[in-house]
Amino acid sequence: MAATRYEPGSFRDPAARIFRHENRIFRCLSADALRDWQHLSDTTFFSAFVADGRLIDTIPVDDRAGLPELDPSWVAVLEHQPVPVVSYPYEWCFGMLRDAALLQLDLLLAALDEGMTLKDATPFNVQWFGVQPTFIDMASFTIAEPGEPWVGYRQFCQLFLYPLLLQAYKDVPFQPWLRGSLEGIEPMHLRRVLALRDYLRAGVLTHVYLLSKVQARYQDTERDVKTDLRRAGFSAALVKNNVSRMRRLVDGLRWDPPDSTWSEYTTCNTYTDGDQQQKAAFVQRVVGERRRDLVWDVGCNTGLYSRIAAENTGQVVAIDGDHLAIERLYGAVKLEPTRNILPLVGNVADPTPPLGWRGLERPALLDRARPDLMLCLALMHHIVIGRNVPLPDFVEWLAESGAEVVVEFVTRDDPMVERLLRNRDVLADGYTIERFEAVLLEAFDVVAKEPLGSGTRTLYHGLPRRS
Repeated sequence: MAATRYEPGSFRDPAARIFRHENRIFRCLSADALRDWQHLSDTTFFSAFVADGRLIDTIPVDDRAGLPELDPSWVAVLEHQPVPVVSYPYEWCFGMLRDAALLQLDLLLAALDEGMTLKDATPFNVQWFGVQPTFIDMASFTIAEPGEPWVGYRQFCQLFLYPLLLQAYKDVPFQPWLRGSLEGIEPMHLRRVLALRDYLRAGVLTHVYLLSKVQARYQDTERDVKTDLRRAGFSAALVKNNVSRMRRLVDGLRWDPPDSTWSEYTTCNTYTDGDQQQKAAFVQRVVGERRRDLVWDVGCNTGLYSRIAAENTGQVVAIDGDHLAIERLYGAVKLEPTRNILPLVGNVADPTPPLGWRGLERPALLDRARPDLMLCLALMHHIVIGRNVPLPDFVEWLAESGAEVVVEFVTRDDPMVERLLRNRDVLADGYTIERFEAVLLEAFDVVAKEPLGSGTRTLYHGLPRRS
């Protein structure tokens, strides 16, 4: 029997594995998982959440002809709507994590009303269609047992609530912490970060201090804590009340930092109005040549060029290392008719590595979403000069994507480059437009080149050379 290649991370639930076949996404179900699915598909909340995009569109597969041969223990197969680009919570901004948390809680409340619950509470079960959060793990729903507590409470705290509290109350970015620990933030670790006055803030005493005390009490015990909780008895009304209180807490959290380095870039950059119009027109011509499935806008800032690309692209991934810039872009796109832009927090000089079991559980972004076109506008000088990356290495990184590129070279005479070059004269000799063009032409066929009117910036459209 041929082995089926399961999707990264799907081994986490041995009762429901996910596999990809001919660009379609399937989920295998055990007998117990099938029972839960049948109950779920008969609920009213299921159809309502699918209709508004908050639950992934899912159908049972009655005819397995053409599918790979599966282990007989899988008694049923579901097919899911494919997600355009898989992303992870350590790539989201505060608003995205908060909205994903609210979706998790809304689904749990709706499920409790119809005799079901969610057996876990991880943000990895939420993906994005543009700026629409969508819950994707049908096997997370299970029939609620009488007297059972909210089994995902601790996981929700560690992966949703604590990162949000860290950002909202301490202005400490949660992304590095979640990237460094796929299980989230432990209660005692967050407790050590908080000051005594923080205990007066909403949620800290109950969900951080008390939970850390309970965890410390039970971590070395041989008692079955879950059984003890069931014996204590939790009515459905009590569980629902606890979840509702958590929802009010999360809904009230806000992150309101001062302006960051690049969040005000549109008002303090070195472009003339003519340069900006010329640059936008260049991008418009490139993206208008033909429709592409996926475009990356790396160093997107306010998302001006992401929006231009979105007009003729299936999905745009807008990436920037400035959390506040992405936060503002996410909030803006939510209010706009253009919904096929996925904003992500990411630094190309410190990219998300493969994480989890054997480095395969959570792949790097390029392994999840290889672009057809990359926009790298006002980016290269920050990487080459600001992060000491050799210019040929930057071009090699572009080539490794296999994508077309729109890249901007900014000369040493530009005020932004002059600022970056302060105390970095050792790099000056290697940073020239002649050298850049030489290494660019080794990897790309340049089909368009356009100097901007200011004379310090030049745009290039390159097609990858196929070996």
